[in-house]
Amino acid sequence: MSFTVEERGNLNSPSYRLFFKNAENKYISPFHDIPMFADESQNIFHMVVEVPRWTNAKMEIATKDLLNPIKQDVKKGNLRYVANVFPHKGYIWNYGAIPQTWENPAHTDADTGCCGDNDPIDVCEIGTKVCSRGDVIKVKVLGILAMIDEGETDWKVIAINVEDPEAKALNNIADVQHLKPGLLEATVSWFRKYKVPDEKPENKFAFNDEFKDKDFAIEVIKSTHNFWKDLISKVDNVGGLNCKNTSVSTGGSANCCTAEDANAAVNQTCPCGKEEPIPSSVDKWFYV
Repeated sequence: MSFTVEERGNLNSPSYRLFFKNAENKYISPFHDIPMFADESQNIFHMVVEVPRWTNAKMEIATKDLLNPIKQDVKKGNLRYVANVFPHKGYIWNYGAIPQTWENPAHTDADTGCCGDNDPIDVCEIGTKVCSRGDVIKVKVLGILAMIDEGETDWKVIAINVEDPEAKALNNIADVQHLKPGLLEATVSWFRKYKVPDEKPENKFAFNDEFKDKDFAIEVIKSTHNFWKDLISKVDNVGGLNCKNTSVSTGGSANCCTAEDANAAVNQTCPCGKEEPIPSSVDKWFYV
């Protein structure tokens, strides 16, 4: 399967949107229309890259917008950039989500004691290549971290692009510890502290801050896929999410998005324009 993207609006501005298309050049939702599995027999998953490594803009799948394009998060009227907490610069991995998953805010997780965060499950891709925003890559899952963010369960899957030169040598979380020493500790530190410069408390983790292995991670992902299947079958939009899609729901479903509706949604956005400058304050280092 192949996917392309189309930029609309101005990068680094509230108007920016990144829409997805399938191999037939038809608009799709990266949340609902891209299959979770790239190869189910090998437990290879699709990952939608929202934030390339070493960048700061908090880009994410717009779960409440029609077609769920990627856009930059806005807090208190301002575009959101992740702070640089020393010694890190931006995100320290390619960051994104596994499509057709959903962390259910009505479900209390038995391991964390907290409900889901109402988003697709997050992925940290630890390979060599710096991906581009909107890349849809195939990843091998290695483990998972159970983060608790302001009282919500926010799983972080650790994975590697199957095309990465190191992919064959990395098959579980213990391999990451052995072959990439310091990365897992840096990952916990990054997630613990990244909101502190915004005057938020440090995040906490289940399992004494330890990563769970590949098998555990795959079971968590599959459970979020089951929650997504329940979500997509509902008539009402749960949690304000936009569940319209072009390939999963049938023609008679309220969640079926026709090609005409998809084209109209894209045409309502601004044409691709000039990139806006990133504020110089984004380069500041914070010492926590």
